[in-house]
Amino acid sequence: MDKDTTIDKICYPCLTKQVYTISAFAKLSKEQTERIAQVVDKGLLRSQTTPMLPQHIARLVEDEVNRELGMPHDHDLYADLKQMSNDISLSYNEKFRQKIRESENPLEAGMHIAAAGNIIDFGAKNHESFNLDKELNSFDTVTFAHYDIRQFKDRLKASKSLLYICDNCGEIVFDMLLIEEIQKEYPDIQITATVRDRPIINDATLNDAAYIGLDTLVRVISSGSIYPGTILPETNELFQQEFASADIIISKGQGNFETLSPTADARLFFLLRIKCSYMAGLSGVPEDSLVLMQGKG
Repeated sequence: MDKDTTIDKICYPCLTKQVYTISAFAKLSKEQTERIAQVVDKGLLRSQTTPMLPQHIARLVEDEVNRELGMPHDHDLYADLKQMSNDISLSYNEKFRQKIRESENPLEAGMHIAAAGNIIDFGAKNHESFNLDKELNSFDTVTFAHYDIRQFKDRLKASKSLLYICDNCGEIVFDMLLIEEIQKEYPDIQITATVRDRPIINDATLNDAAYIGLDTLVRVISSGSIYPGTILPETNELFQQEFASADIIISKGQGNFETLSPTADARLFFLLRIKCSYMAGLSGVPEDSLVLMQGKG
C-alpha cells in the first residue's frame, strides 16, 4: 500500500486523544465515549490494510459524536466556538491591518500574519486550554523556517488566477488581510477562495466565510470536502476544475498540506504553522515554525 495513503502510527495517539477531547466538549457519557473509541480503534486497524488518511478518522469521530447526540450528519458541533474565534479575530483585524500598512513590505507582513493565524486549530490543539487572545498577541514571536517568498512572488507576477484553499475559522479573518494585499499588488489576478462543504472540527464553511465577509472580498466556493483537509478525489467537480485551471494556489494549514503535498506541483504554495512532530518531519522544519513552501512538481 502507498505510504501516502497509510496513517503513520505516530498519529495514532493524537487521533485517539481527539476522541476524548471532542467527547468531553460534547458532554458525552463515559459509555458513549468508549463506543466512539472502539469505532476509531477499528478504523485505525483497518487503515493498516486499506488506504486511509488521518482526515478520514477525524470525519469518523465527528460523525460518531453526532450520532451519539442524535444530531444529523451536518450538525455543526463547534458552531459557537467557531463564531467566537471569528469574533475575536475580527476584533484584532484593524490592529493587524495597521501593522501591514506600516510595514516596509505589506505583502510579506500579510503573509506572516496569515501563517501565524494557522495556530487556531482545535484539531491539533487542546481547545479547552487554548487561549486565542494570548496567541494573537504573540504572532511576532513565530518566524518562517522555510520561506519560498521569491518563488511565490515570481509566480504571482505570471499568474491570472489564484485559488486560496482556506482552513480554520478565526484564521480566515487573517487570510482576508493577505488576500487584500495580493489584490493591491496584483490587481489583475482573479482570486477564488474555497472552504469545506460540511462542518468538521473548527474548519471554515460557506456560512463562516459569509459571517466574516470573505464573500464580499472574493468569490467563495465549497470544495466539497467533508474532511479537515483536501482529498482531491473526494472533492466536487467545481473545485477540481478550479484546482486544475488555477495559475497559483495557496493551501492553508496542516490538513491541506498533509493531503495535497504528495502530488503538489509548482503552482502550489503551502502556508502553515507546524504544530506537531509528525508535521515537522513531513515539512523538514522545527515544530511551531511557519512555512511557505512551494510544491515540488
